[in-house]
Amino acid sequence: MNVLLIDDDVALLDMLQDYLTQEGFTVFKAHNGLDGLALFQQLKPDMVVLDVMMPKQGGIDTLRKIRTESTIPVIMLTAKDEELDRVIGLELGADDYVSKPCTPRELVARIRAILRRARPVTTPAEIDVIEVGDLSIWPGRRQAAWKQQEVQLTSTEFNLLETLARHAGKPVSKEELSEAALGRPLTRYDRSIDVHLSSIRHKLGPLPDGRSCIQTVFRLGYQLIKAS
Repeated sequence: MNVLLIDDDVALLDMLQDYLTQEGFTVFKAHNGLDGLALFQQLKPDMVVLDVMMPKQGGIDTLRKIRTESTIPVIMLTAKDEELDRVIGLELGADDYVSKPCTPRELVARIRAILRRARPVTTPAEIDVIEVGDLSIWPGRRQAAWKQQEVQLTSTEFNLLETLARHAGKPVSKEELSEAALGRPLTRYDRSIDVHLSSIRHKLGPLPDGRSCIQTVFRLGYQLIKAS
């Protein structure tokens, strides 16, 4: 698996590169957003780890440009007090974020969790289509369609929508969604799931009666419904 690290902290990148290489990853690195975007376009890696604050071109602008070309998994690196940057990153399509300072072990765990959930499944049971109203999902191909039109989803968005579709009509807790989509427990004050679901709602659009097909169930979580 190829991982592209983009961060202006040279010492941090060298440490992460050494650790990720020992864990079996092939690592490429860039120290600003412009060089990182050029490497991304050249290499087409399996994962991008992207810092928010960088010279020449920041992480938010770099992510925005990556998302015009690809749904590749992206993890944002943010300072602990940069909640606004985290939310903006998630809204633009980041799959997850890791607060700095972080340990290499924590970052590798996040990378493995997201990559594991991003891989297509080819077993016969997973190739079948899941249909809920106007929504169709093909888990094996990791594709989704709304009203017969393909919907471009990030890896995390697809995982969330598939989980809700498999439990259609029943509420799924945020804790379950976090484990299914991100491979990690939900932490206190973590808004990642809410932001991802807001993005999915926007991409799918409303039901004929104006409601979203993803409904919030007070104190229970979220559930997928179909038009009645």
